[in-house]
Amino acid sequence: MAALKKQRRNIERAMEYAVPAEHMDEAADLCLRFRNDRIALDLLQEFYNYLPEAQEDHIREIRLLARSGGVFLLAAITGRSGYIYLVSSEGIEFHGTLEEGYLDPDLLKFFGFADPEMFRALCRKPENLPPYEPLQVDQEICPACHAVSGELHELGCPVEVCPWCGGQLIHCSCRFEQLGVEEIGENDVERLETLLNEKGRIAYSPDQRPDFADEGPGVMLDEE
Repeated sequence: MAALKKQRRNIERAMEYAVPAEHMDEAADLCLRFRNDRIALDLLQEFYNYLPEAQEDHIREIRLLARSGGVFLLAAITGRSGYIYLVSSEGIEFHGTLEEGYLDPDLLKFFGFADPEMFRALCRKPENLPPYEPLQVDQEICPACHAVSGELHELGCPVEVCPWCGGQLIHCSCRFEQLGVEEIGENDVERLETLLNEKGRIAYSPDQRPDFADEGPGVMLDEE
């Protein structure tokens, strides 16, 4: 959690220069709400470090445009406008304003939008978009790799269940036994993924959630 604490401090420092004084309490409350949510914190940090309009502004709420495979398309609703961000455990990208309502054709396909107009229609009424909930609250999302219920975990996710023994994949010895090795190197990862797929990887479901929230995914394939 130290990394999240450091990130929150960085956001708070950026807010001092970005948020109008009369809106500081509202902006701080939103940051507090998402204090343990890496996806939302990445969005807040990106916004306050690189204000889209190069003017003082603050995020009033975050809404969900779409999500797939641990990748989130989020709308940051501010006092001035609304902005689109693509966020995942791999990073964050700014994708323009809700008013423009543009998304790259590959991303439209990835998120299942039939055509650009379908996406623009969503952007025109941000008040109808569902609020983005902290990952620790949303039971349908893996708190570590952000896979949605029914989707496969990111390989190395600490929540993934081993299809051979039913334990946690990163803690049991099955991966070593199946590969016939004592240590797993980079060249073994692809082979392990093939073996997992052949056996039948276990998709995320809410009953897999740990009692505590993990900070995020990490490919931890070597013996601890």
